[in-house]
Amino acid sequence: MLAAGVKLGPYEIQAAIGSGGMGDVYRALDTRLDRIVAIKVLPTHIASDPHVRERFHREARTISQLSNSQICALHDIGDTVVSDGASTAEPVSFLVLEYLEGQTLAERLRHGPLRVAEALEMTRLRHCGARARSPAWRRRGNRHRADR
Repeated sequence: MLAAGVKLGPYEIQAAIGSGGMGDVYRALDTRLDRIVAIKVLPTHIASDPHVRERFHREARTISQLSNSQICALHDIGDTVVSDGASTAEPVSFLVLEYLEGQTLAERLRHGPLRVAEALEMTRLRHCGARARSPAWRRRGNRHRADR
């Protein structure tokens, strides 16, 4: 995990906001444009695998081709070296994404069950994401992780 204050080029990490199989996500400040962004970092323990790096870059190319209000915009992609201040320096690959405020479904459910209208809206949004797995999307060489 990256600590607050670490810089990836012009992006200054502020806090960790999530993690998953393909990376850790941080809230960061874009110091050039004075805006908050989300940065997805490929974990160093898998970054050395060329197949994983290609999948990460393929994800960036795919995101850059999509335009939908339910998908955050890709602002930048980068590779840099981050030093921990000691003798070790780690290569880091990252995506810079639009930062969207919100909560996870699990966080929302802690406040009680969903109203029917909320559940229907989430189903509609899920359907929008399913369109990304359409035949046209697949013809461009993309695959959803459930296909693997």
